[in-house]
Amino acid sequence: MKNILLALIAMVIVAAGNGQAQNPVQNVSKAGTTAAAYLEIPVGATAIGMGGAFVSIANDASALYWNSAGIASLPRNEFIAVHSSWIADTKFDFGGFVLPLGDLGTLGFSFTSLSMADMKVRTIELPEGTGESFSAGDLAAGVSYARHLTDRFAIGFTAKYLQQSIWHESATAFALDAGTTFRTDLFGGMTIGAAFSNFGTRMQLTGRDTRQFIRVDPTKQGSNNQIPTNIEMNSWDLPLLFQFGVSTNVVKSESYRWTVAVDALHPSDNYESVNIGTELSFEDYFFLRGGYQSLFLDQAEGGFSFGIGAASKTIAGNLGLRFDYAYRNMGRLENVHTFSLDVAF
Repeated sequence: MKNILLALIAMVIVAAGNGQAQNPVQNVSKAGTTAAAYLEIPVGATAIGMGGAFVSIANDASALYWNSAGIASLPRNEFIAVHSSWIADTKFDFGGFVLPLGDLGTLGFSFTSLSMADMKVRTIELPEGTGESFSAGDLAAGVSYARHLTDRFAIGFTAKYLQQSIWHESATAFALDAGTTFRTDLFGGMTIGAAFSNFGTRMQLTGRDTRQFIRVDPTKQGSNNQIPTNIEMNSWDLPLLFQFGVSTNVVKSESYRWTVAVDALHPSDNYESVNIGTELSFEDYFFLRGGYQSLFLDQAEGGFSFGIGAASKTIAGNLGLRFDYAYRNMGRLENVHTFSLDVAF
């Protein structure tokens, strides 16, 4: 227990030191100064319905996003599909598959996509469109591994390939996530979770539209005005995030379970904040959830969320299904509706 607590404290110190090193000027949030912002979109109707307070719970396949250590506790193969109608008419989708390997640990595979409809190419001369269209989109593919080091303590890692693209330009990066969970006997079985996400390489757009033809020396007659050059774009850091959370069952009986959770967030591109959430379960067949995201975050949009879920433990033998819905208030932005389908077999 002592070594585990020391390890968690060390993670907090490293994350805090990283934030101080990157943000020496206090009271500056650095919002909008990182690439791959889609990595900060929450995954799963269960977690979103609980206000994003899920890093210590991580009890379904969406743990591949929240805290990869959580998949070590999943007893069966599990697949999850998540769809959100995100802001500005974009669509956010996530798919994850968890494969337990017994004493060897647990493997996980995930895919994330943010997409939008094609848009017209417009110029000053042709404001109604040139007849061409372009698209933009983001994706991430990850491989995770987790295992129990003791019957109470689990650790997990995720390696991710990231890509962002717009028209003929694209940027790629590689990133690593790491997480831990620790189950205690305190307060009805309180669980502690910690996760560090998106530690990786910088992203820089490249593509054929950065290729231009110039005249090296316009002051000299006869010089070539078709010298090919490539415009070098700026490179940007990924949105580092450290999360620390606790959760516990306030009430647990054969028919009812009431769970509460609190997460503290330390991002590299914003101020610190807190997520809080709760879930009420009726015989693990019907679920009611509520929460608040980005508590204490200055100038946050919205924050309140709620959700419902229905599950069937066994269908056709060992097959279990769960359907979840979550609503998230985004203030002046569009409210977000998220749907999840979870299949265990």
